Amino acid sequence: MRQGELLGEIVIDEADFPWLNGRFTPTPTFGEVKPWFDESLALLEAQEFERFDDAYDRIADTLSLVTPSGPVAEFLLHINDDHAWFRWSDEPFEDD
Repeated sequence: MRQGELLGEIVIDEADFPWLNGRFTPTPTFGEVKPWFDESLALLEAQEFERFDDAYDRIADTLSLVTPSGPVAEFLLHINDDHAWFRWSDEPFEDD
């Protein structure tokens, strides 16, 4: 979600604690933030972790992950085409 607007839905089809995986179905407005996910995934795959953290902050600061029971406190979400994988917490993640 972004400012109350649905950007897409994930149907979970696999759980490998703490990660959940599923099929991602975007709404038309997802295209506005898709480059953010593309960039963060490219940085992660290149193992440029500091740059990844900076790029991912834009996602975490602007978007929210919402479960059927409501928004979560913190999440780490990756989207590649129609595949999404994420972890979430009711409490903020601890900084390492």
